[in-house]
Parts: sequence; C-alpha cells; structure tokens
Amino acid sequence: MRNSESEKGAAGTIQSIDRAISVLELLAREGEAGITEIAAELGVHKSTASRLVSSLESRDLVEQLGQRGKYAIGFGIVRLAGAAMNRLDLARLGNEACRSLAELLGETVNIAVADGGVAINISQAFGSAAVATRNWTGRRTPLHATSSGKVLLAYLPEHSRERVLRERLERYTPCTTVAPEDLRAELARVRRDGYAASFEELELGMHAVAVPIFGADGRVIAAMSASGPSYRLSRERVPQLVGPLTEAATELSAQLGHFPR
Repeated sequence: MRNSESEKGAAGTIQSIDRAISVLELLAREGEAGITEIAAELGVHKSTASRLVSSLESRDLVEQLGQRGKYAIGFGIVRLAGAAMNRLDLARLGNEACRSLAELLGETVNIAVADGGVAINISQAFGSAAVATRNWTGRRTPLHATSSGKVLLAYLPEHSRERVLRERLERYTPCTTVAPEDLRAELARVRRDGYAASFEELELGMHAVAVPIFGADGRVIAAMSASGPSYRLSRERVPQLVGPLTEAATELSAQLGHFPR
C-alpha cells in the first residue's frame, strides 16, 4: 500500500514538473498568456493552472503583467540562463586559455567545474613536456582527491561543503586525505592562499596544482589546474606554477565579467 501511494506521489510530482515546463514554453512562445489560455494549453482546470503559475511566480520564473493581468516569463529565467551561458562561455574561452598556459608551462592544463558533488573537466590542453595524452575532458573526478576539486570544494557554501565532508570519502591511494578534520584545515588553507595542490592523491606518480576562476557575480565557478608526473612537477616546483596559473585564471575571469574591486 505504501509503495503504491509513493508511486502515485512520484507520478504526480513528475506530472506537475511537466506541466510547469509547458507553462514556461507557452510563455516563451507567445510572450504572454492568461490563466484561461494556460489552462486550455495544459488541458486542466483553471484552479490547477493558477496553482502552477503561483508556484512559478514565487520563484520569479513568471511575472504578472499588471493587476489581474496576463503572465510573462520572469527574470528568474534570466538568472538560470545566465548560469548556463557562463558555462558555455567558460568552455569556449577556456579552451584557448588552456592551450596558451599549457604551451607556457609545458604541462597538461585543465578547467573543471563542480557538478553534483564531483568535479567535471570541461577543457584540456597538453604541454610539450606531457608524457601521456590521456583525455580528461568530460571525466568526473572526486572533489577531495584532486587539486581542482579541492578549489571547488573550498569555495562551496559551507552547508554544501559540509554535506560532502560528511559522506564516506574514498581513498584512491595511500596519500588521499579522507579525514574530514584534515580536509577542513586544508580547505581553509586553500581559501587563504588561493590555490590547492594534490600530491599523488588520485593517482600514484601524479601531482597537480589548481587556482579558482571567478564568475561575474564574484563566486568561484571553476578551477584551472596544471598537472604532471611527480618527478617533473615536484612539490618544490608547485609554488612556481601558482603565479602563471593565477594570471591566466584572472584573465579568464575578467573575460567572464569578473572585475575585483
């Protein structure tokens, strides 16, 4: 009985989501519409259409045009679209930034973004000294065991960061940091120093260093990293890469509309 009720509830939620999307598509197509028109489009009673529109209005996804008027797309959609455009611009501009930096450093350069509790690489370029050409683009990597992931994790809102740290963190190598208290201390250093490093934490023999990329609103939206074999990208060399990485990330952030005061 409980399973049946649960399934009915899930089906109802999916139906509501589908109808809400249909409302947004109608308003995008027609420019504006009243409750009667929306109800007719959805094939539902006007009271159902009114509840859907009220829910969308509470999130600023639609807005009413004057008292008891028709409805149109709200500015909340602009906020969501802006986030999508940031990612598209980041991938497009990031490819060139990665190529230039990889040529300068001779190492592999990546740009990664946070995606559902992991990091996902969206841009990559190989330097002249790279001994392997493994393609990391599109690969999902753990936040706690990579330099890019640590940057993204360090700048997450505290509640989101703590949610990750409360999970069971996988140990990929003997060097992987999995104790939450140790990670909290390291992430505080990342925010203080402006960069993160990973020494054989995801793969033995591989080191990496990463810095944040900022969006127009001042939030960290991505991380730029340089990685290479430990015999060449030594612990001593890592601080030397922070300057060029930060310069490239700052330039890319500016192209995305971020101008620090």
